[in-house]
Amino acid sequence: MRRLNRKKTLNLMKELDAFPKVPESYVETSASGGTVSLIAFTTIAFLTVMEFMVYRDTWMKYEYEVDKDFTSKLRINIDITVAMRCQYVGADVLDLAETMVASADGLIYEPVIFELSPQQKEWQRMLQLIQSRLQEEHSLQDVIFKSAFKSASTALPPREDNSLQSPDACRIHGHLYVNKVAGNFHITVGKAIPHPRGHAHLAALVSHESYNFSHRIDHLSFGELIPGIINPLDGTEKIASDHNQMFQYFITVVPTKLHTYKISAETHQFSVTERERVINHAAGSHGVSGIFMKYDISSLMVTVTEEHMPFWQFLVRLCGIIGGIFSTTGILHGFGRFVAEVIFCRFRLGSYKSTSVPLPDGHTSNHLPLSTDNNTH
Repeated sequence: MRRLNRKKTLNLMKELDAFPKVPESYVETSASGGTVSLIAFTTIAFLTVMEFMVYRDTWMKYEYEVDKDFTSKLRINIDITVAMRCQYVGADVLDLAETMVASADGLIYEPVIFELSPQQKEWQRMLQLIQSRLQEEHSLQDVIFKSAFKSASTALPPREDNSLQSPDACRIHGHLYVNKVAGNFHITVGKAIPHPRGHAHLAALVSHESYNFSHRIDHLSFGELIPGIINPLDGTEKIASDHNQMFQYFITVVPTKLHTYKISAETHQFSVTERERVINHAAGSHGVSGIFMKYDISSLMVTVTEEHMPFWQFLVRLCGIIGGIFSTTGILHGFGRFVAEVIFCRFRLGSYKSTSVPLPDGHTSNHLPLSTDNNTH
């Protein structure tokens, strides 16, 4: 009884077989079929390797939403070198939401040499080259996001030469915490003097001939400091053509949450517009000499997430490649054989011309001969 049930089950499974087997004695091979098979296998192997490379790659997904965080502080990371002595310059942040000056006590004033060493110049040239490529190819920003990790560093390397030249510039570096509203970070002549109605700088003791706001921005970023991320102003160098010159940077800051397979952080991207002009009150160009960075916070927040192709999707695409190549090459091979057979059949039929055969009663026959002259005995 068990054997009978097992036999019925086996017969039922045979009837459900969607892949019937053809005996090898019924299969005919050909040189054209072998050639097409070789091409198909080569194409499958090539596309499989390419699909595996796509599977290993990742891409960045951008999502936008309204930034609802208005209470937290915004961190500004600064590393700027000005071609003036430290006792002649002062840095401040003026919060536009208030009339008071945000304290700049987190900044360090370090006397340095403005001229870079050979190694530092090479670093600056490389950074400027990357900046120019980023402006041409915006998709390279995704590569920077992927490669950013905490062990990398994009900071200016320390001097390797022991120069005996006395310091002629001031490096202002550190970080500040300000409110998430529009503001103005500026470096100008003299130290800041806060008072209830605003702020002022003690510039009366500094002669105009000492003014030189040539500067180099080694680093400027907003939010959490992430080594490996290159910001738009990193590596910027400006040389003043006049003592009374104003450099302005109009910055739009966009809060950004970065989630990659190497790092997760909350940072800020920004775009910048530059402007510079010489202060000449007689010519109608009014203002204050110095470096002014006016920043504004965007109301949108961007979430950048690194994504990877799921393994099941890779298998589906791989099966589609294999099945599609087999089906396509089979159809093309069958169509090619059909066309070849039609052409060769017409060629063979055209080689047999009708001949007239005399009959005994004086009539002629226009039927094709049953054999050629070579076979006539």
